Amino acid sequence: MAPSSVFLGVVVLLSAFPGPSVGGHPMPKLADRKLCADEECSHPISMAVALQDYVAPDCRFLTIRQGQVVYVFSKLKGRGRLFWGGGVQGDYYGDVAARLGYFPSSIVREDQTLKPGKTDVKTDKWDFYCQ
Repeated sequence: MAPSSVFLGVVVLLSAFPGPSVGGHPMPKLADRKLCADEECSHPISMAVALQDYVAPDCRFLTIRQGQVVYVFSKLKGRGRLFWGGGVQGDYYGDVAARLGYFPSSIVREDQTLKPGKTDVKTDKWDFYCQ
C-alpha cells in the first residue's frame, strides 16, 4: 500500500471521529436573566442541601444525590425561575472536580446565605453550552 493511501485512510478515519474541541454545542436558553452575588456569578449566593435525588435530563443540568451540599451561584428569572445554577463536589473534597449545572430549586433547602443574590445579570449562550 502506498504511503499516500495510508495517509488518506488516516485522514478519513480521523475526520469521522471529531475531537473534544469540536463536540460542544449550545442548548436552548432556560432564561434570559439571572440573579447572582456579583456581575460574573463567581461567588456562591448560598449553600443548600438536597432534599431528594435529581437525575439531570441533559448536559445543562446537574445530577444531585439526597443529602449532598449544593453551592448556589445563580437563580434564574422569568420563564426559568424554577431553576437555580450551582455546583457539587464529590464524596471526598478534592476527589472529583466540582460539577456545575442547573437544578430545580424545589429539591434543595437553603441552609446558609453566603452573599445576597441581588445582582441582575443577562444570561448568554455559554450559560447553556454543552460539552
